[in-house]
Amino acid sequence: MSTDVTGVVVRLKLSLLRNGLRQSAGRRAAYVASAVLVLLFAALQFLGLVLLRGNAHAGSVVVLLVAVLALGWAVMPLFFPSGDETLDPTRLVMLPLRPRPLVRALLAASLVGIGPLFTLCLFAGSVIAVARGAMAYVVGVIGVVLALLVCVALARAVAAANIRLLTSRKGRDLAVLSGLVIAIGAQVVNFGAQRLGSSGLGELDPASDVLRWVPPASAIGAVESVSEGSYGVGLLQLALAAGALAALIAVWSRHLTRLMTSPDGSTLQAATEAAVRERTSTGLARFLPAGRTGTVMERSLRYVWRDPKTKAAWVTSLAIGLIVPLFNALQGTGSIYFACFAAGMLGIQMYNQFGQDTSAFWMVALTISSPRDAYVELRGRALALLLITLPYAALVTVLTTALLGDWPKLPEVLGLSFALLGAMLATGAWTSARFPYSIPQEGYKNVAPGQAGLAWIAVFGGMIAAALLCAPVIAATIWLNVSEGGDGWTWLLLPAGAAYGAAVIWLGLRLAAPRTAARLPEILAAVSKG
Repeated sequence: MSTDVTGVVVRLKLSLLRNGLRQSAGRRAAYVASAVLVLLFAALQFLGLVLLRGNAHAGSVVVLLVAVLALGWAVMPLFFPSGDETLDPTRLVMLPLRPRPLVRALLAASLVGIGPLFTLCLFAGSVIAVARGAMAYVVGVIGVVLALLVCVALARAVAAANIRLLTSRKGRDLAVLSGLVIAIGAQVVNFGAQRLGSSGLGELDPASDVLRWVPPASAIGAVESVSEGSYGVGLLQLALAAGALAALIAVWSRHLTRLMTSPDGSTLQAATEAAVRERTSTGLARFLPAGRTGTVMERSLRYVWRDPKTKAAWVTSLAIGLIVPLFNALQGTGSIYFACFAAGMLGIQMYNQFGQDTSAFWMVALTISSPRDAYVELRGRALALLLITLPYAALVTVLTTALLGDWPKLPEVLGLSFALLGAMLATGAWTSARFPYSIPQEGYKNVAPGQAGLAWIAVFGGMIAAALLCAPVIAATIWLNVSEGGDGWTWLLLPAGAAYGAAVIWLGLRLAAPRTAARLPEILAAVSKG
């Protein structure tokens, strides 16, 4: 019975892959191109691990590599729940299947795909890098199988434990944030590579000494232990990996049984909790201005908290605006002026303000009958952004200054950040009226088809214009720093930059308001295409 179920589920996985490729030529081309790139990268990694053989720190490298791959297997279902249709076991809830045969079948199906093949190549290269002697290669074969099964079972257990979340709106929000994880991971990898380039592979030894006892890295660590003649240690490391596999399968089976036998009441519960929060959430409006300004600010802040695309854009900007100056400061190659990067990243959120409304912009358009109404609308949106961006830009500047220890330059950098933020909000208000575009609610694209040119013009044209608007403050900063005795007056750049930023925002809103009021039909047509 279990063998039949396993064969059926594996064939089902192959059919899903085959039928997905039949949908369009573009999808086939994308799949083939990605498969070729992944396999090429896997071959290069395999070759690099083989060439690492004989290095004194090869064991540390492979142990950390296995641990990172296992972490990737654990988090991938959270950010890409639709990448594998068999990850959702609730689709099989109507079939008369028992947990144990279903677990074995899904585990076998999980081994089909590019991801398991990529992982297998890296694990095999890791074994070759550290194995010495026939017994080490025998242990290596067992270790590779155990490590691969642990990774697959880990992904399945995480997916089964969070499947209700992953199929909800919050799960879609989580998937949209995958780009942020990739960006942060790239910065961490870059930082680690620079540290290794300057200090050598010996920096990895302390971490690997701990991770070689953590499954599935312990399965590959056992190969090195056996190669050194420590057969008892190697056997214990293999036993840890086998125990972890058994525990993951038990956890996965328990979650699977609960999913297959209990009703899904998450939607009703979520609706009830949301209704309670809606009735009691009056604290925000209490602190906002009265009238239309406060209403617009509250609506904009709710977009930031609830809309998946808006939330993803904000979280990405907040994280990257903090990571770039701080990581450069930690590496010793940064400048205190890199703190202005946070103001630039956050100011981008003012661009295409009406695009986040999509077709619902018609309700906003009905309330605008004059340039004055448009000005109040744009002012409310700008104030909502300032509630977040102003203190955050100041925080990033203070943290960067603390890491570099250059406190005398703090006032001038704060002034530059505030001036840049004001210029970004001013140009963002104007481009929102002049170059609006639609933001699709489904998928990962942030621009509707045919409107990519508008997005490029709006963002990059606005950024260039904002930089030009900041030219007076930048020129004043340079002049005070190069002139004799000017260092004692750089503190004036803080109030001057803040005042200049406020004046630029006011001017930008004044110029954008008449254009917004005159182009309401065009704006509605542009933002409704997604």
